[in-house]
Amino acid sequence: MADAKVIPFDDDRSRGSGAPRRRNGRRLDAEPGGPGAVQPLPVRGGARDDGPADGTGEPVPPSADSAPGPEPAEPAGSPGQPGAAGSAGSPGPEGAGGEGGLERRVAGGLAFLRRRLTGEYEVDDFGYDAELTDQVLMSLLRPLYEKYFRVEVRGVENIPAEGGALIVANHSGTLPLDGLMAQVAVHDHHPAGRHLRLLAADLVFVLPVVNELARKLGHTLACAEDAERLLARGELVGVMPEGFKGIGKPFGERYKLQRFGRGGFVSTALRQRVPIVPCSIVGAEEIYPMLGNSRTLARVLGLPYFPLTPTFPWLGPLGAVPLPTKWTIQFGEPIRTDGHPPEAADDPMLMFNLTDQVREQIQHTLYKLLVQRRSVFF
Repeated sequence: MADAKVIPFDDDRSRGSGAPRRRNGRRLDAEPGGPGAVQPLPVRGGARDDGPADGTGEPVPPSADSAPGPEPAEPAGSPGQPGAAGSAGSPGPEGAGGEGGLERRVAGGLAFLRRRLTGEYEVDDFGYDAELTDQVLMSLLRPLYEKYFRVEVRGVENIPAEGGALIVANHSGTLPLDGLMAQVAVHDHHPAGRHLRLLAADLVFVLPVVNELARKLGHTLACAEDAERLLARGELVGVMPEGFKGIGKPFGERYKLQRFGRGGFVSTALRQRVPIVPCSIVGAEEIYPMLGNSRTLARVLGLPYFPLTPTFPWLGPLGAVPLPTKWTIQFGEPIRTDGHPPEAADDPMLMFNLTDQVREQIQHTLYKLLVQRRSVFF
C-alpha cells in the first residue's frame, strides 16, 4: 500500500505517554522529522489504539510503503473503513451497537418493572392494560401463534384501519385458543397494529387467574352494553356467537357452524352503525379432538362440558397439550350496516337476514379453506 499512511487517533490520554504506538507493524509516533514519521491530525472521533501491535515495546523499522502519500487516508474507524479497529480489546462498531441495543432493552425492562411495582401504569374502565398486553402477554402468545400453530392470515386488509368494527368468527377447539390466536393475528398483521377486544362468556370471569388475564388482554363480558361502549369508542370488538355450543361440539361435527343465537351482535352493529367482518378459522377443531363428553363430571365441576379426547384425561396434564395443527384465519369482506337507520336494530326480520348472511359467509369460507388445505398438520 504505497499510497496509504495510518493516521493515529489521539485524545487526552495519549499526551505524556511514553509507550510507542504501532499499527500493522509501523510505529505511529516516531520522532518528528524522523524516517517514517506520521504527523498527527486533529481527532475526528473514535477510540485510541494503545499498545504495540507486535506485542513488544521496541520500535519497528519503517518500511518503504510508509512514505506519506499525496492525500491523507481517512482515520481508522471512520465511515470509509468498516474494518478499522478501535482500542485494544474493545468491540468494533457492530459490537458497540449490539451492546447499546442490549443496554436499551435492559433499561426498558427495568423501567417497565418499576412502573408495575409503583402502579404507574394505566388501565381503562374495562381493565384493559395496553402496556402489559403489548410487552408481555402478546410476547407469550406469539411463539404459540408463529411456531406451534404456524397461523396463516388472509384478508386482514378487510378490517378498517380506524373506527369501530365487529369481527364475527366461528368458535371451536374445546378450549378457546382460537380467540387468542385471532387477537394476535389482528395485532401483528394489521397495518395499524389494532387490538381486538373479545367478548367472553361469564365462565371466563369467575375463574381465578384467568379472570385477571382476560381483563388485562382487553376481554369483557359478552353483553350488548359492553359491546356498544367499546364500538362507540372506535374499538375492534370480536364475538363468537356459537359460544359453548361451538367449542364443545363433538369431533364428528367439526366445521359445521352451530346456531348463532338470536342475532344480538347484529343489533349491536346496527345501533353503532359499524361494519361486520366475518372471520373463518380453520385448524382449531383438531387441537383437542372431542370424542365424548362426561356430563356427570361437568355438572360436578360446574362446567358446560367435560371433554374426553384421545389424550385427556388419560395422560393427565400431558393430555392438555394441544395438537400442533396448521391454522388459517381469513377475514372476509365487511358487511356494512350504516345504510340502515338506527331504528332498524329493532327490526327482527332484518336482524335474522343479516345474521344468516354472516353465518353463511363464514360457513362457505370454511368449506373453501378445507378444500384448499393439504393436511391437518402441514
